[in-house]
This record gives sequence, structure tokens and C-alpha cells, in this order.
Amino acid sequence: MAQEQDPPDAEAPTNPESARLRETNERKKNWRRWGPYLSERAWGTVREDYSPHGTAWEYFPHDVARSRTYRWNEDGLAGVCDRHQECCFALALWNGRDPILKERLFGLNGDEGNHGEDVKECYYYLDSTPTHSYMRFLYKYPQAEFPYRRLVEENGRRGRDQPELELLDTGVFDENRYFDVFVEYAKADVEDILIRIEAFNRGPEAAELDLLPTVWFRNTWSWDWDAFKPTAEAGENGDGFRSIRTNGERYGARRLMCEGEPELLFTENETNVRRMWGSRENGFFKDAFHDRVVGGNEDAVNPDHKGTKAAAWHHVTLGPGESHVFRLRFHPDDGGQRSFADFDKIFSDRRNEADAFYGEVIPRICLTTRRT
Repeated sequence: MAQEQDPPDAEAPTNPESARLRETNERKKNWRRWGPYLSERAWGTVREDYSPHGTAWEYFPHDVARSRTYRWNEDGLAGVCDRHQECCFALALWNGRDPILKERLFGLNGDEGNHGEDVKECYYYLDSTPTHSYMRFLYKYPQAEFPYRRLVEENGRRGRDQPELELLDTGVFDENRYFDVFVEYAKADVEDILIRIEAFNRGPEAAELDLLPTVWFRNTWSWDWDAFKPTAEAGENGDGFRSIRTNGERYGARRLMCEGEPELLFTENETNVRRMWGSRENGFFKDAFHDRVVGGNEDAVNPDHKGTKAAAWHHVTLGPGESHVFRLRFHPDDGGQRSFADFDKIFSDRRNEADAFYGEVIPRICLTTRRT
């Protein structure tokens, strides 16, 4: 007679992502400490409104967002940050034609759009697990000059009974003259974050692209004279990579490993008082990377390679249909040896684990929905 077996534990983790969720819920590991908590746009919001009459749209518009420091939040393109938004990471881009560095999403405020507030960009969140152990984002970046002025002026002329002028309507994507920029994140552990950026030229001709993966600290020190001021500085380089060392109050020393030999840029996350209010004060300001890359001003960035904001500047020329991959790793600077040797395997594992997790969860949700 066969021995009777106990039924399986229905709550036991059935895949690695479920196990990570259990560790998080039981407070054994904080897998959600780092995640997609960085807004794509913080400009024009009530959180940063100090105007006397509550005119948030006019007080902090998109045009000043690159130069003026936020107090309560930050924004960025395809970005992540810690749960307290002390330290942030995001991607900046330049196609060689735009008047500004693309660091955040552009849109219309409520007074500019004929149907109210509206982001005028093409971007997609493609994947994310509950613990953010794997995330994937796509941004479609035109190779022609981004039509900032046309989008504002044309939508301002249109009435509420007319359709909006969307980015696709402007012709900047004609003949597939754009870049597909995929940004992926995979966690090797709670504090060890791998970043993979792949840019594709979808157009019929070769095109140049600047990519600036950027790490910075939210400005928490300008509002209190004795507040801790974090730092970012050039770290030790290794075989095939350069590094940026960060030191924050909450999470201590960390290191951003940047594969290859990108030029490292450093500045302060401080308001550009020269641009904003005509001051003669000198310094290294929030918009220094814009001034360096777009304006060609080498004096805009700190030659001592330190500050509270840093970027790894890559410049590539991509032929038709070509792509280029940039790999980074952001982890505690705890003396442990890390490299890019296990990078591709970790990404492959996390993608497969994400598919397995949703392969179980989604059918179960659909079955529950049908029964109710």
C-alpha cells in the first residue's frame, strides 16, 4: 500500500520571484529598496510650487527644469532610485540636433494644451516584477530636432473641439529616423543593480547619438545649514571599466561601474543662479552636462571630478539597423569584487524568472476573474 503524502504547501514559493516576494514580506530582505520610483516629470507639479497664488505650471515649467533644483522630488528618463529618493539614476540623451539635453519627458502644461496637461513623448514600460528584480523600458528618440516649439504653439492654437497635435503627427519619425533606446535593470541582490542600455538606429542612414547614464543625489542639503551633503567622485578604474564612487547618508558608499572608457562628468545638483536670476556667481550647476555636451563648454563641469551629480558620457555612430550595448553595475562599495563576467547570465536569469512568475500569476488571476 502506497504511503500517504502530505499535500504541498500552497504558500511555498514556486519560483525565485515568489521567493523574493516572501523575503520582502517577511522583512528578511528589502528587495523593494530600489525601484522605478523616479518620476518622468516633476516640473509643473504642486509639490514644487512656491508661487504666491498656486500657479504651479508657470512657476516651474519644463524650460527651467534642467537648471533649477527640486526640493521634494526628482525626475529622469527611464530612471530608478531608492525608496527615500536620496540617490537617483537615469539616462540622458542627445541626437546632435536638439537645443537641449534630453533628461526628462517633455509635455504641455494645462494652459498650453488644448485638452489640458499632456506629455508629448513616445515611451513604454515593457516589464517589471513586483520586487523590481527585472525591469525593461523603451524610449523612442527622434533623430531630427525634437519639435518642442511646434508642439506648444500648434496645440495652443487649437480649440478644445479639435484633436491634439501629437509627436507622431509632426513627422519626426518619418522613414524610421529614430533611435530605439532600451533600458533594462536586473538585481543580482538587494543592493547590487545591473543596468543594460541598448540603442538601435532604426533609420536608413548612419546617425550619431550621445548617451549619458547619470547618477545624482536629490538636493537635501541646501535647506538646512547642518545637513549632510553626499558626494560623487571618480573611483578606481579596472580592466575594461571606469567607476563613479558615491557616498550618501542613508546607504553609505556605492560604486557605479561603467563598462568601456566613457568620459566621466561631474557637477553639483545646485540651481544655476546665473541662468535663472542673472547672478554673477560662479559654480558647477545642475545643467552642466547640457552646457558641456550641447553647448561644448568644457568649463561647465568640475575638472576635479567630484560633485553631487555624475555621468558617464558615451558617443557612438550607429549605421542603419545597428545597435550598441552599454553595461553598468551599481552596487555597495564594500570591498567585494564584482565584474561584468556574470552580467549576461544574471540578466538572462531575471528575464526567465519574470516570465515564469507571470506565467503562473496571470492565468490564476484570469481564472479568478472568470469565476466572479
